Amino acid sequence: MSILAYAGATSVVAGGRLRFHLARTDGGEVRGEVTVVDATTERVLAHARVDGGMWELEIPDDWPSSLYRAVFDDGTPLAGVEPLDHEAWFVVRAARPGAGAPILVSVPFATWQAYNRSGVPGQGLYYAEQPDRAARVGFDRPGGGPPPERWEEGLLRWLRATGRPVEFCSGLDLHGGDELLSHYRLLVINGHDEYWSREQRDTVEDFVRGGGNLAIFAGNTAWWQMRLEDGGRTMVCHRDAVADPMSAIDPERVTVEWSSAPVNRPENTMTGLSFRRGAGAWGEGMKVIREEAYIARFTDHWVFAGTGLADGDKFAQGALGYETDAAELDWSRGVPRATGRDGTPPTFVVLATADLRHWARYGQGGDAVMGTFRLGAGTVFNAGTINWGSALADPVVDRVTRNVLDRLAADRQPQWEVIGPTGDIRALAACEDVLFGVDTEGALVCREVSGQNLPWRAIGIAGSVVALAAAREASGPLPLVLYAVTADGRLLRRAPVTRPAPWTPVARLPADTIALALCDGGLFAVSADDTLHHVSAAELPTDPDVRAPWRALGSAGGAIALTAMNGRLYAADRNGRLATRPPVTGGAGFAPLAGEPAEPGTVRALTGHAGSLIATAPGARVRRRAAVPVPAAAPGPAPG
Repeated sequence: MSILAYAGATSVVAGGRLRFHLARTDGGEVRGEVTVVDATTERVLAHARVDGGMWELEIPDDWPSSLYRAVFDDGTPLAGVEPLDHEAWFVVRAARPGAGAPILVSVPFATWQAYNRSGVPGQGLYYAEQPDRAARVGFDRPGGGPPPERWEEGLLRWLRATGRPVEFCSGLDLHGGDELLSHYRLLVINGHDEYWSREQRDTVEDFVRGGGNLAIFAGNTAWWQMRLEDGGRTMVCHRDAVADPMSAIDPERVTVEWSSAPVNRPENTMTGLSFRRGAGAWGEGMKVIREEAYIARFTDHWVFAGTGLADGDKFAQGALGYETDAAELDWSRGVPRATGRDGTPPTFVVLATADLRHWARYGQGGDAVMGTFRLGAGTVFNAGTINWGSALADPVVDRVTRNVLDRLAADRQPQWEVIGPTGDIRALAACEDVLFGVDTEGALVCREVSGQNLPWRAIGIAGSVVALAAAREASGPLPLVLYAVTADGRLLRRAPVTRPAPWTPVARLPADTIALALCDGGLFAVSADDTLHHVSAAELPTDPDVRAPWRALGSAGGAIALTAMNGRLYAADRNGRLATRPPVTGGAGFAPLAGEPAEPGTVRALTGHAGSLIATAPGARVRRRAAVPVPAAAPGPAPG
C-alpha cells in the first residue's frame, strides 16, 4: 500500500462529487483499488479501480449522511507511508439539511490535521516549540485522519448502533455555517475538537443564543484559535502572538489560546468548561484513564433521570482522559458550584466531578467536571472529557447520553427543571439574589438563587408564617425587605440578610390570607375564600395592630400561591397551573400562562427572580421555569 491519498474537501453533499488526489511514494504511476467504507458501521458502499493521479467519486443520493473513509490499495505491503496516508476521510452531508434528523454531529477535521505529521519539521504543529515547527498546515496532503486513539469513534458507532437519527458535517462546515446550523435543533461536538476559527465559534454561539442547543461529549474543546486561508484548505496557527503578523492587524484573530491575550475570549464562556482547570495524562500515563471515574453531584437533575444514581456515587469509569475540562469550583456549601471567576458562566450547574490532581505525575493535574448551563435561549451540556465515547458500555454513561440527546433534540423541551433537593418548604420569596423559605417546622431558611442543588441553611425563626413576599426593587414607600404573612393575619417584615434578624409588625391583613405579593407600590393578598385583595403601600397604617384598608378585586382564580415579577402578578393553583395578570385594581382577571403546568403537589410556594418562576412545596424539589417559554430552534422541513 504505497499509495498516498487525500480528498479535495472534508465534506461533500449527498448527490455531489468528491475528487481524490493520489500519488505513489516512489513517484511511479498509480494503479490499484479503492474501497469506500462508512466509518460508523464498517459497511462497504463502493469499490472501484483507480488509474492515475486523480479519482472522482460520485456520491449517490441515497448515501446516508455519515463519516466515510476511502482506502486505496495497490497490492503492495505498507512501506514508506504513514499508517493513514493511504486513507482519505470525508463527511457526506445531507442534501436537505435537517430533513431526516434534528441532530448535527461535527467531525473535528481541523484537530486531525493539526496532529498530522507531528514531530516532522515544517509539517506538524506538534510536538516541539522550535522555530521549524509548522505554523501553517494544509489539507492538500495525505494524512489528516483520526489519531491512533480514535477518540471520536466510540460515540459515532454508538449513534449508529442505537438507530438515532443524526446527520454529519465537517467542523470546517461551521466556519460561516449559520445557514447549515439553522436546520437543526442540536449540535454535537465529539472527542477532541481543539482548533476553532473565529467564524466557527461565532456561528456556534449565535446558534445557541438563538435557541439551538449544544452537546459536548469532548474535552480540550476550542482550546486554540486558528485561521483558515486558501479557500479553507490551509489552517494557520502560530500558537504565539509575537510570531503571528495578525497581532498588528486584527488582535482578535491572533492564533493563540482563546483565553490568552490579545484575544481574551475564554472558551468556557461558550463551553462552560476549560482545559485550564482540567487534567491531562500523556504517553505512558494514559494508562491511568482506565482507573478514573466521575462522582455524581446532582442526581435529581434531568441529565441523570433513569440512572438510579445517588449523589456521591461513582460512574463512567474509563471515560476520563486523556484530557479533561473543568471549571473553578467553590465547595463552601458542601456542594460544588462554579465561581464564574475563570470565564465559566456563574449559572453553570455542576453535575459530576473528579479530582485528578494526582495526574500531575503524568502530565497536568487538575479536575474533570460535567455540567450544563443556559446560553441565551439555548442549552449547553458538556461531558468534560475526550474519552466519553469509549465508556458507552457503562449503563449510566449510555443513559446520560440518551437523556441529553433526547431532551436537547426535542421539538419542545420540558419547561420545569429541578434546581434544588427535596425539602419541606411551605413559603418562598427571592430578594437580593437570595432565596428565602419557611419550612414546615417554622424555621426561616435560605440559599442562593441558583440552578445548583445548594442546601437550605437555617437563619432564624418564622413561626406561623404562611407566605413570604419581596419587591423586585425598592419602590416608593416599599423598602427592599422581606415581608411575611402569619396564620393570624399579621403582616411582618425583616431585613433580607442571611443571618438572624428581628421581624417587625407592619399591619393587619384580610382574614385567612394564604398568599402575598408586592408589585407597583402596592400589596396583593389572596384569602382562603379565593378573593384577591389590594392595598397601596401609602395606605398602610402606622399602627401595626390596625387592619389596612384592603379592597377586594374579585376572584383569585383558585390561587394558592402568589408572586410578582417585572411588573406582573403570577399565581399557581393546586394543580400546578400558572396564571398572570397586570397589577391593576380593576377590569382584569388572571389569564393562563403559556406552558405546561407543574406536577400537582409540587407547587405550594411561588416566587419570581430574573425572568424565571421558582416553585416548591413540602416534600417537593425546588423547580424553576422561564416566565415566557423559550421556543426551540426551528429545524428544517420534515421528512417527506
